[in-house]
Amino acid sequence: MKIPRFLITSPSSNCGKTTITLSLIRALAKRDYAVQPFKCGPDYLDTYLHTIAASSSEVKCHGINLDTFMASKSHVMGLYHHYSAKADAIVVEGVMGLFDGAKKSEGSSAEIAMLLNLPVILVVNASSVAYSVAPLIYGYKNFDPDLNLVGVIFNHVNTESHYQFLKEACVDVDVEPLGYVPHNEAIEIKERHLGLNISTDYDQDGIIEHMADHVSKTVDIDRLLELCKGEIEREISIEHLSTKSRQFTIAVAKDDAFNFIYEANLETLRKYGELEFFSPISDQALPEADLLYICGGYPELYIEQLSQNSAMREQIKSYCHNGGLAYAECGGLMYLSNSIIDKDGKSFPMCSALDCETTMENAKLSLGYRKITLKDDKFMHEVRGHEFHYSQLIGKENLENIALVKNARDLEIGTGLFRQMNTFASYIHQYWGEEAPFLEYMMQQVCEVGK
Repeated sequence: MKIPRFLITSPSSNCGKTTITLSLIRALAKRDYAVQPFKCGPDYLDTYLHTIAASSSEVKCHGINLDTFMASKSHVMGLYHHYSAKADAIVVEGVMGLFDGAKKSEGSSAEIAMLLNLPVILVVNASSVAYSVAPLIYGYKNFDPDLNLVGVIFNHVNTESHYQFLKEACVDVDVEPLGYVPHNEAIEIKERHLGLNISTDYDQDGIIEHMADHVSKTVDIDRLLELCKGEIEREISIEHLSTKSRQFTIAVAKDDAFNFIYEANLETLRKYGELEFFSPISDQALPEADLLYICGGYPELYIEQLSQNSAMREQIKSYCHNGGLAYAECGGLMYLSNSIIDKDGKSFPMCSALDCETTMENAKLSLGYRKITLKDDKFMHEVRGHEFHYSQLIGKENLENIALVKNARDLEIGTGLFRQMNTFASYIHQYWGEEAPFLEYMMQQVCEVGK
């Protein structure tokens, strides 16, 4: 069966590909297409917005990450076919620039487009350029002959006369112009220091609706769909962990402060048992559980609410200090520390499950893919993940670092994977969609095997 499927990309970040991706997802959903969105790379904010754009009151369609650094190519293909099995249209958003990868173009949007045989739509910020886009587009079309660049959408174009120059450039390099998008501040999703704002008190759905209406006026969506129709295998099998014999209860922190989480990680956790979601901001009781999972997020933006909820903080401290199994990543690590110091130097008490502090003072970005090797001769796996934060850890010498961490180019870095009793924590977001050897490792430390 032929359905429209395409990848939206750009020469670099900040060209507007997320805005146009969300617009097209919603525009197709309004035409009654069952749209399956994907995101290249490790970003969990864009997938959150993709889910909003594609979902309706009747159906929730999750945005899914496709990452060939944190998972194998066969797994990425399996994810793509599995989640696309019931779709009428597939929209994939690229990451950074088209050929930007962990190392050269490895793991890039271009690699994923060619792996999945996806037509590519290039989004170009044309605010300060006219016919000079011709060599730019020509280069992206011809740099790799296996890449199928079929069309261009121009962003920040306010007049039809400006667009005529851009159309002529496209015609001369044999790439189809598919329209343009005038600048409009009303359709911009505001950003925070870690990316787009996904707070529940912010009307993303309304903004996405305005995006779709705005973009539909000047982008030829019908022609885009016609260009990008192609065969897709209706595979529904996917390589993943087999169902485990023991059924656990897993408490998962999820609210405005903690929501940086891969859908694939939740699916893997469900294979171990039931998930009990709770809010460290507003709930007064920690669910009874065999595993506590606190993902990343924005604890520094909800620092007062988290600190004021002393009932939850004390219960989490008691759980961890009594040997409960817990895993915290990035924002979760911050929350389990003794305190978080805000950018002005004011300290707010947190859970004190880990003997350290975190601070937003003198914020410095730590960003990149990570390779994790445990300091345990019995654990032979290399675990992969991604690090993205501005806070810094104080007192890490008080914690046992159980791993050696390297970046994508195999250079050792100072990020740790810490253990205190049965509480494990790191700034690194691990991907458990394909296999989860570290999750197994944690459970083996505290659980009886075979039950």
